Order: sequence, then C-alpha cells, then structure tokens
Amino acid sequence: MEKKKKISTRYYAIGTWVTIVLVWLITTETGLISSSLVPSPSEVVMTFFDILKNGYNGISFWRHAGVSLSRLLISSSLALVTAIPLGLLSGYFVPVRGVVDSIVQFYRPLPPLAYYTLLILWLGIDESSKLTLLFLAAFAPIYLACVSAVGNINPDYLLSAESLGANKKDVFFTIVLPSCLPEIFTGLRTAVGVAYTTLVSAEMIAATSGIGWMVIDASRYLKSDVMFVGIIVMGVTGLVIDHLLKKLEKKVVFWKGKE
Repeated sequence: MEKKKKISTRYYAIGTWVTIVLVWLITTETGLISSSLVPSPSEVVMTFFDILKNGYNGISFWRHAGVSLSRLLISSSLALVTAIPLGLLSGYFVPVRGVVDSIVQFYRPLPPLAYYTLLILWLGIDESSKLTLLFLAAFAPIYLACVSAVGNINPDYLLSAESLGANKKDVFFTIVLPSCLPEIFTGLRTAVGVAYTTLVSAEMIAATSGIGWMVIDASRYLKSDVMFVGIIVMGVTGLVIDHLLKKLEKKVVFWKGKE
C-alpha cells in the first residue's frame, strides 16, 4: 500500500512539473509574456550551458556553487553539533530552557537582514558574518525540534528503565536519543531549508561569489535568464540535499513508521 502511494505521488509530481514547463513554454514562445521578464525555457537552458562553460562575472559556475554549498554545509554542521545538546538539555532542565529558549524565541522571528548588518559591523564583511547568519538560521529549527522531542517521550519508558537499574547514561543512549532522532532529522531538514533561503540574504551584501550572489547581481542588470538559472540550480540542489537527508534518516532511524 505504501509503495503504491509513493508511485502515485511521484506521477502527480511529474505531471505537475510537466504542466508548469508546458505553460511556461507556451506563454513565452507565443509572446504573451515579455522575455525580459520571463525568459523562455530554451533561453534558460542556453544560459545555463554558457555559464557552465564560461562562468559568470569571471568566476566559474562550480566555484559559485562550491562557495554557496560550503557556506551551507559549514553553518548547518555547526548548528547541528550545538543545537542538539542544547535542545536536549533544555528539554530536560527548566533553568537551561529558561535561558536558551528565550534567546532563540527572540531572534527566530526576526528577518535575517534585520541583524545581518550588525553581524557585519561586529564580525566584518568576510565569511565570518555570513556563516554566523546561516548558523543562527539553522540553529533554531534543530533546537526547537530537540526540545519538542524530549517533551514527547513517554515518561513510563524512563521510569521503567530506571526501575530496572539503568543509569542516566544508559537511559539517554537507549531511550532518549533513539526517541528524539525522528524529530531531530525533521528539524535538520527544516534547518537546511531555512539556511538555504537565508543564503541569498547572506550573499546580497559584501559578496563576490556564490549562487545567491549571482542571482542578486543578475537582478541589478535585469538578466532574467541568469536569475532563472540561479533559482533553478538552488531549487534542484535543495531537493537533492533533502533527498539525501531522507535517505540518511531511513538508515539511521530504520524503525520509524514500523509497528
């Protein structure tokens, strides 16, 4: 049943994107929409291969992509190794939650650009301010997922383990961590998505490379074909990263969804 559902969902997804491309093709080739606003699919494909061959603004496509992905990977990794322990501690201890949670809940709703200028003043215009911005964007979803996961653990499991003589370490590694892993992966996938959307903001100011910067720079000169290339590349790489995280989740949290 589950396999049939996945196949059905895949067909719907393929049908949706085929329809979108057909509508895009018809509206641009017939002149219903100006090519300066929305380039045709053929223009976008040609521009992509041109950037792939010659680069953009004197920088190769692979360098643009590598810079953006390295920023995303470093910041998300730092968020992962800090948010998980702090989130689990906050879920266990009220004083820790009172300190950390208040800070996270304060900055989480703020638009990235609202405090990015402050980060530039404090940390400079190099990679430090960009990585910090992406780190803050990725930290909150993982932290909140961990706090929620600890709160959802059945207390009977903990009491049963302690009554059987398990110490705190055993309880954590055999009950708490496995119980929290599904929500941690959900938080991680959300965090990567949020960090990726924030990447454009990070590359808007004082940057000279990156896919996000390429889109912003192209917008200044109304190069809609380059903008479409950058947006599509970011969307596709985002889907690939999410797919890889799903695969990793299936291997690590192999019991999820099983009776």
